[in-house]
Amino acid sequence: QVQLMESGGDLVQPGGSLRLSCVASGSIFNILLMGWYRQAPGNQREMVATLDKGGNTNYTDSVKGRFTISGDSAKNTIYLQMNNLKPEDAAVYYCTAVQRTRGLTFDHWGQGTQVTVSS
Repeated sequence: QVQLMESGGDLVQPGGSLRLSCVASGSIFNILLMGWYRQAPGNQREMVATLDKGGNTNYTDSVKGRFTISGDSAKNTIYLQMNNLKPEDAAVYYCTAVQRTRGLTFDHWGQGTQVTVSS
C-alpha cells in the first residue's frame, strides 16, 4: 500500500504563490506516475499536472506557464509550485500515484489539501 500525504494548502490572495508537497511512503515501488488533481465544489476532479517516471510532465491548459510540477526521488516527494494564482484555482488539491504491481495498475490518493484564493 502507498500512503500519500499532502501539505502546503493555504489562503492566498490572487496573484500570490503557494508550493504544495506530497510525500509518498509505504510500498513505493513500480510507481509509474505521480501527479496533482483538484476538485472545486460542484465540479468534477480534474488533472492539474503529472510527472512520470521518465521525467515527462503534463499540465492542464489553464495552469500552463503558472504551475510547475517537480519531484525529489531521494525524499519520495513531489511538489507543485503555483504562481500567479487565480480565484478559479481554488480547490482541494489531491496527490495521486499510479503503481503497477502483479500485472495490475493501482491508483493511490492522498487526503487532499485546501487551496483558497481570495482577496
